[in-house]
Amino acid sequence: MAPYESEDSTNAGEADDLRVGRRRAARYIVPVTVVGVAAATIGLVPALADSGDPSLPKISAQQLIEKIAASDVQQLSGTVKITTDLGLPDLGGLESGLLSGATQQGDGGSSADPSSKLMELATGTHTLRVAADGPDRQKLSLLENAAEYSVIHDGKDVWGYDSKSNEVYHATEPGGAEAQRKREDVPATPKDLTEEALKSVDDTTSVAVDGTAQIAGRDAYRLVIKPKQAGSTVGAISVAVDAKTGLPLKFTLTPSSGGAAVIDAGFTQVSFARPAASTFDFTPPKGAKVTEDGAGSDGGTEHAPRYRKSEGDVTKGEGLDGLKVIGKGWNSVATFETGGEGLPTGSSGGGDLGGFLGSLGDHVTGKFGSGTVFSTRLINALATDDGKLYVGAVSKDTLVKAANAGK
Repeated sequence: MAPYESEDSTNAGEADDLRVGRRRAARYIVPVTVVGVAAATIGLVPALADSGDPSLPKISAQQLIEKIAASDVQQLSGTVKITTDLGLPDLGGLESGLLSGATQQGDGGSSADPSSKLMELATGTHTLRVAADGPDRQKLSLLENAAEYSVIHDGKDVWGYDSKSNEVYHATEPGGAEAQRKREDVPATPKDLTEEALKSVDDTTSVAVDGTAQIAGRDAYRLVIKPKQAGSTVGAISVAVDAKTGLPLKFTLTPSSGGAAVIDAGFTQVSFARPAASTFDFTPPKGAKVTEDGAGSDGGTEHAPRYRKSEGDVTKGEGLDGLKVIGKGWNSVATFETGGEGLPTGSSGGGDLGGFLGSLGDHVTGKFGSGTVFSTRLINALATDDGKLYVGAVSKDTLVKAANAGK
């Protein structure tokens, strides 16, 4: 990892220690949500609202990152509020159905499957109850309109329960390795989101401590991460780090265009006492439909991208139909073949459907050919007429330049 801007310099050995420490600390945090394509594309960005400015000993950015890496919180319980505003067009609720239903079609259709249910957190405001007791016991509950959805990990068992449909999803390890991978790959709590953000810290990033805050009654330092590069849709990441434990308590992502946060996730209440053992008990209710996980013996890892080598600014990889990454740092753009002849937009025909899709985006041309750019407040995607897709947390102009460079 390249050096980053801070109040102290970091040598290669220290950087290796930080990476190891972050991986170790990450094992004990409960995965909580899906933030859609944004989470897969970048390390996410926040701006922080707090309830006070406590007086705390001075600390450097380097020391605060080390504090996060050394955090070894194994027991906690609390309430997390998460708000996501990607600026998706109003399709009368259709976008929520697409987000929650897209994964169901490929995994048996259980509404209790975490990979489908937690996609609902990609939009709107949600309240979550979380609990953890070491690496083998975690629980997350999504509270919505008198209904509840829970994911429980207890030893070798992983349960998902949707009270609204009275459906249950069950996986066991190692047979449930796919479910385990799904939970680990989903940034959710402030800690998860911070882990993702720190992956983006390199020579294209500025990192600094910007005062203090009080979150859920806890004194915290504010760590601010900003891209140095022009062209990113990410404005700044502000993370509130618990002064005593080093656990991130709040994470807010603001776009470079300004306005309300794109992602704002933080504890409103937290305790570091060990949760009662009964918290993680689960027995399928009478009459519930139970779906057993069908992951293969390889744990589903065939779907994970594997990066092999780089040529210039293009990283070639296997998996995800030949996913490539163009550029570096915050201006990275992922590209892959869609396997078709492009989306039926106004630029490529498709009748009424093509006109509708085209109206949601901007027609663009370049060395790559022609296509349509679909935008949110954080993520832009270029669908070319010849069947390629370019996605990144970058501006439209930067996306087109990346597509031209990828030809």
